[in-house]
Amino acid sequence: MSGIIGSKLNIRGSGRIAKLGTDGQVLTSSGAGVAAAFEDAAGGLDWQTIETGSTMTAVAGNGYWIDTTSNACTITLPASASNGDQIMFVDYARNWGTNGIEIDSNGLNYQGDDDGYTVEYGTDGTALHIVYSGATNGWIPIEDDAVADVPVTGNEEGIFGFGHDGNPTDETNLVSNTGVVASDVTGVGTSRFALAGCEYGGDKGIMGFGYTTGVVSMSNLVSNAGVVASDVTGVGTARKALAACEYGEDKGIFGFGTDGTNYALTNLVSNAGVVATDQAATTGTARTGVAACEYGGDKGIFGFGDTGSDTAVTNLVSNTGVVATDQAATTGTARNLLAACSYGYDKGIFGFGSAYRSMTNLVSNTGVVSTDVTGVGTGRYAAAACEYGMDKGIFGFGDANPWTGVTNLVSNVGVVASDVTAVGTARGYVAGCSFN
Repeated sequence: MSGIIGSKLNIRGSGRIAKLGTDGQVLTSSGAGVAAAFEDAAGGLDWQTIETGSTMTAVAGNGYWIDTTSNACTITLPASASNGDQIMFVDYARNWGTNGIEIDSNGLNYQGDDDGYTVEYGTDGTALHIVYSGATNGWIPIEDDAVADVPVTGNEEGIFGFGHDGNPTDETNLVSNTGVVASDVTGVGTSRFALAGCEYGGDKGIMGFGYTTGVVSMSNLVSNAGVVASDVTGVGTARKALAACEYGEDKGIFGFGTDGTNYALTNLVSNAGVVATDQAATTGTARTGVAACEYGGDKGIFGFGDTGSDTAVTNLVSNTGVVATDQAATTGTARNLLAACSYGYDKGIFGFGSAYRSMTNLVSNTGVVSTDVTGVGTGRYAAAACEYGMDKGIFGFGDANPWTGVTNLVSNVGVVASDVTAVGTARGYVAGCSFN
């Protein structure tokens, strides 16, 4: 192969998306323009059923939904074409960033280059509309961008809160959009530890439950500026060592935990931050020391924990807050008191855990948990994690014998970085969530 064409660069800011082509030209700078072009193009094409294979041959005049959830796809264009022939390809499952497409121009030129070049597209949500212009330039993309309603769900900043440093604390530490942890801020809520946190309302957070001199049922809302509010009396069963995550893009769920008896019950959080009464446990093994995170943009997953012995089972959460039955543990070391957060907009990561482990397990955008990845940070348990920078994550604090305040950044491809020296008070059993 003599080169690569077709790869693109996303530039995000202020809710707008600009995309640069190979030669640097801006194809579009607004989602609205993409939507209009897409509608015009779609009306004149014959749309086919969803393509899921690793190879396919395209026919002029057709539109194709390309689902690369399970594999990448190589698309062969027609061997002959006439001026004005059109074809459109759309990222059906928003997964081209993980499994992209490769275009085989089948002897014809593509953007003026012969088919000795590799033509690849690897941006989630792409709608690619190509038209044949004649022998000289061949197939030319006239629209090559993400659709208007891209479900970007990341938050810019995060917060670690509460914990235990020998005594229950109410301290919080903000995380900037570049992953820098700020010094302690004295809290306004009841000092406690072994609580959980998650996002709600699209840009705010909530921390709830935990242990003071006994288990409690209370929550503290976190504004979209990172300000922690005073206690709100809880309505769910008082418990500790539970987990929480976002679902449905703007709601949350607390789940599992213990008060001496392990539970599998959950409490939903509305998009206004209101915690609901217990949902009776009908699915999932009762356990404590669980972790949870988002995946797939609008779903969640609870994983690992202690049932009397460590386990690696997981329970998926639908985009309506329904918790599924146990997924048998086929990958990942059984452990409890680990942490989890999302990264890369639609994927998640579990990390660290009991027995002072330093290991992680990635979660795909379909909720599949991967095998262990050897860690690079200080082995510890009772840490916390949250999202930052919209598509990255951070693990922080925990019990490393003694307490620690070190943090480890997670890149937007799920790579965990080495320790960053502590800024906040060393402590464990902390909660984390993000806000915007």
